[in-house]
Amino acid sequence: MVGPSRPNHRKLQAYESGIVPTTPARHRMSVRYYLTAMLFIIFDIEAVFFYPWAVILHRLRWYGLIEMFVFMLILLITLAHIWRKGGLDWE
Repeated sequence: MVGPSRPNHRKLQAYESGIVPTTPARHRMSVRYYLTAMLFIIFDIEAVFFYPWAVILHRLRWYGLIEMFVFMLILLITLAHIWRKGGLDWE
């Protein structure tokens, strides 16, 4: 509103690193893409919990070992459920 506005053809073009866009910017992605991304994040965060557990395993003794086995069992049940429902299929 305050500055000058002189639009021309070059200024109105979309900037895409020199590549002419072939699809609209509001292209809808498949829901499966987002589900796969969420599953990756969930199982990636799960891997983060293994490192501190492995570092202090000698202090946790049997309690820590049993607790991690329960955690892994819950994750395996979740993975089996997702697999059975077809959440890992891309077709």
